[in-house]
Amino acid sequence: MSTNDENVEVAKLQQEITKYIGLNPDHIIFDFSEKDNINKLSLITVNPKHEQSFLYHTTKGIDKIDALKKMKEYILEYRKNENSYTLQWIQQGAEELNTSYFRADSMYEALDKFYFGRDMASYKIFSIYLNPIS
Repeated sequence: MSTNDENVEVAKLQQEITKYIGLNPDHIIFDFSEKDNINKLSLITVNPKHEQSFLYHTTKGIDKIDALKKMKEYILEYRKNENSYTLQWIQQGAEELNTSYFRADSMYEALDKFYFGRDMASYKIFSIYLNPIS
């Protein structure tokens, strides 16, 4: 596949993923990195209310397209396999309590998604709980 075709495929997959998640494209970040010939994709969402970013999920692939295909597969299947958690938190120095929701295998994974890319000392978690199955 030529580079141009790869770019078109990457853009197409990113649009599909954005549509499946149901957020404005301005609130989704596709963060790619490469190490030892493995492409890592961290999909990050930005909450429009409090403008904080959170890790949605991470996948790895042999190239960007492979990583994006794995992300799409995860998105289409994750509700069947993961629990829903609610976190109530506040940023140090702020006065407003925030509520955020995460899909994760465990409470610890939900916390990892919350703290992704941020200083743990700058945030205080007031509660985390597993939401009832609906």
